[in-house]
Amino acid sequence: MAMRPEDVLRLIAAARGDAICIPTMTTAPAWRDLAPDDLSVACVGFMGGASAMGLGLALARPDRRVVVFDGDGSLLMQLGSLATIAGAGARNLTHLVFKNGVYHTSGSQEIPGGLQVDFVTMAKGAGYRAAYAVHELDDFKKRLPSMLTDPGPLLVELYTGLSEKTPMTARGGQPFNQQAETLRTKLVRPR
Repeated sequence: MAMRPEDVLRLIAAARGDAICIPTMTTAPAWRDLAPDDLSVACVGFMGGASAMGLGLALARPDRRVVVFDGDGSLLMQLGSLATIAGAGARNLTHLVFKNGVYHTSGSQEIPGGLQVDFVTMAKGAGYRAAYAVHELDDFKKRLPSMLTDPGPLLVELYTGLSEKTPMTARGGQPFNQQAETLRTKLVRPR
């Protein structure tokens, strides 16, 4: 049975420390509910941008872990980002791919290749330091501490079901420019 995205996000919220998190598409509503005041900015409305945004933040803030919550459909929109991320060698970047085989936000149409798309092989081929798949929540719980500390770039393909909410069905949130300004303000504030 596939992991529930909300269960995965709940575990990350409890363990993330001061990591900067980049939720995208169907992870954004649940993350907003779980961690309303954390260091994050949601990539909703520009499908495929989460990995590039995560890389930019990881390079700008090498003192913090950056965790990208990507979707399989979103990553397919920007596969070139795998090579860019690997080439940059951001040791503080964890790239989580929530794999459900569909474009859930736009109506659950199957992505090209469906569940057969192998992001682990692609990430390794692009030059990520490590990449692996997780199919069960217990395995995710065991591996989560190392996902937040192992040198990156690290890609983890998470076999999940559909989220309870999507950006289209959930209410709330802030426009991207407000989110970005809030994150900037939090990051420049002295510790």
